[in-house]
Amino acid sequence: MNAPDTRPTEWSQAIERIAAMPAFLEAAIHEAGDENLGLRPSDDDFSLTEHACHLRDLEREGYLLRVRRILAEESPELEGFDGTAVAQERDYPRQDAHAAAREFGAARAELLALLASVGTQALHREARFGGRRITLADLVTLVDAHDGEHRLEIERILDDVDE
Repeated sequence: MNAPDTRPTEWSQAIERIAAMPAFLEAAIHEAGDENLGLRPSDDDFSLTEHACHLRDLEREGYLLRVRRILAEESPELEGFDGTAVAQERDYPRQDAHAAAREFGAARAELLALLASVGTQALHREARFGGRRITLADLVTLVDAHDGEHRLEIERILDDVDE
């Protein structure tokens, strides 16, 4: 996908979805209850605590950094974010899900403010990421898709809690 393909309606819907993600996460944590924050659907899946920590860290160290670099540099080479390695290094299961969700919300608000401050021309700014050329609009699409994956995983956890 390239920025010229992004329609204003699609853009505004993506922004609405990514803006809603922190509230979704906080509601899920509240609904699950503290006793279920460590519940994992399988050994390979994140718990709610781990989701909150991952979303917080990726937002701060991945998405915010990437957007800033796209806006400040000419065609920067953007780094990946190894969420699995970071989760292990930072011992996500021992962290506070509520605090991580709040910190994710603050970082997401910062990202949204940054995106709101740029004009439509900035959506065409390019970078290299994952071996291909992407635009700022493409990066926002990636954020939206990543959030969607986490929503589905979190909903599965809530379904398990409700059973």
